[in-house]
Amino acid sequence: MIVVDSSAFLKLLLKEDGWEEVIPYLEPEMEPHAPDLLAVEVTNAIWKYATKFKLITRRQAVRLQEHVERLIEEGVIALEPSVRYLSEALSIALNHLIPVYDSLFLAQTKRLEAKLVTSDRKQKKIAENMGLKVIYLS
Repeated sequence: MIVVDSSAFLKLLLKEDGWEEVIPYLEPEMEPHAPDLLAVEVTNAIWKYATKFKLITRRQAVRLQEHVERLIEEGVIALEPSVRYLSEALSIALNHLIPVYDSLFLAQTKRLEAKLVTSDRKQKKIAENMGLKVIYLS
């Protein structure tokens, strides 16, 4: 079982350098999971790419968000309610001085005894410091 964080999911979605590396971790046998916050974070990043960075058009943003919904509806990644992990996430956030929305992925990884798939260097470092197994996609 693995937990895919928003940085890794976004890498695939936006076809950033190395996006192909994410694909094997979304295969059913890997049992990919994420807190339901993933959908919100990824959609917010799409908005940012369209409005702030002007790297994609409004039409592309809408299509990417539709693709996110389709991947979730098809069960490519299992989303769990973030509330299940909030207590642990707050503890992690306070101990490591990171936002709760980042620590949710760490809390889920810990509780599920999974591996974390991330392309966020800081997230990788904290996960390793917590003794979690990490797959880092640079």
